Amino acid sequence: MKRLFYIVVLIAALPFWGHAQERKPVEDSLVEVSGVTLTADSTLVIPNVSIVIKGKQRGTISNDQGVFSIVAMKGDVLIFRAIGFKTRQVQIPTQLPGNHYAIAQLLSQDTTYLPLTIVKPYPTKEEFKEAFLHWQIPNDRYDIARSNTELEKLQNLMYYTSPDGAEGVNQSFNQQFRDAQYKGGFPPMNIFNPLAWAKFIQAIKNGDFKRDK
Repeated sequence: MKRLFYIVVLIAALPFWGHAQERKPVEDSLVEVSGVTLTADSTLVIPNVSIVIKGKQRGTISNDQGVFSIVAMKGDVLIFRAIGFKTRQVQIPTQLPGNHYAIAQLLSQDTTYLPLTIVKPYPTKEEFKEAFLHWQIPNDRYDIARSNTELEKLQNLMYYTSPDGAEGVNQSFNQQFRDAQYKGGFPPMNIFNPLAWAKFIQAIKNGDFKRDK
């Protein structure tokens, strides 16, 4: 009876034993690949590098410091791609001990040669001269800023442009302050102010009061 009992228990445990044996190799084959992407001389990190597992729809991208991490299988091939660098393929060792693989991947710069371009002149010298003399060169930002800050233009804008809300409020407060300051009396008259007379005489010399013809 004991022998029959052991046989029954062994038969019942066979499926679980087989499942454990099948799961263990899969877990052992998983590996976490982490590392950093660098230039060929190992002086600068390369951000935004695409790391894809060959033949699988999985991948990742290195961060701003060039650091990346991805879970793969032992024996998988990782493809490193970045704009301006040559594509590299790295295979994870199949007999890797443990479940972690660190790598510092170096990428070489890829030089792209453009086709030859020939710049031809105008067909005749007369056409070139005509185009050169009538060419309208647009103003740059410095010329535009200098034009907008000219004194005459600012004065015209100040004369013809009505004040906004903040300027209107300030003018109203200043007027109320002056009214309260000279309340019950008379405001001073600049007719006896020598500084005002000096400014007036200087304005006459400058021709500020001349009438435009």
